[in-house]
Amino acid sequence: MLNLLNATILPAIRDLKDLDKVVQTKFEYIVLLNTHIGQLKSLVKMLHDHDKKVLLHADLVQGLKNDEYAAQFLCRDIRPEGLVSTRKSVLLTAKKAKLLTVQRLFLLDSLALESSYNMVETIQPDCIEVLPGIMPHIIKEIYEKTNTPVIAGGLIRTEKEVKAAIKAGAAAVTTSKKTLWEATF
Repeated sequence: MLNLLNATILPAIRDLKDLDKVVQTKFEYIVLLNTHIGQLKSLVKMLHDHDKKVLLHADLVQGLKNDEYAAQFLCRDIRPEGLVSTRKSVLLTAKKAKLLTVQRLFLLDSLALESSYNMVETIQPDCIEVLPGIMPHIIKEIYEKTNTPVIAGGLIRTEKEVKAAIKAGAAAVTTSKKTLWEATF
């Protein structure tokens, strides 16, 4: 299980220039966003060489379709510690491979929230990432309804917003904002 108890922040790498900075931090888990299939193996190896655990956003790998076969490739050949996805088939494949699963939910309206609950019940992910993460009352509701650790992500820009998400029950916050990586909570 993802040990989020000692990490309020999960750095999300959107720009590969940030890798040099993140490998020098204390963070155990790193979220890789916007990667290219040709770079994946070396990126994950480099992070592993620096004792970082990788949560790879499978839907954002350029040059790779986000389906069950792509997930099998990622699990078998790239070997991150976990996959982040909005796709049921990707997450179920990751579960079979005994990787951590983070189901990413884009909550646009009440209908999206309700259909998300159905998917969570089917997939039973290890964690749920809620976007946007600036809705403390929704974070609380999702955690209470699913009893699954919630990660807040998206549009969180300040320490105050991080604290609000954590107070609402989020286990952690994903962010690509480097100033929040350095904050202490």
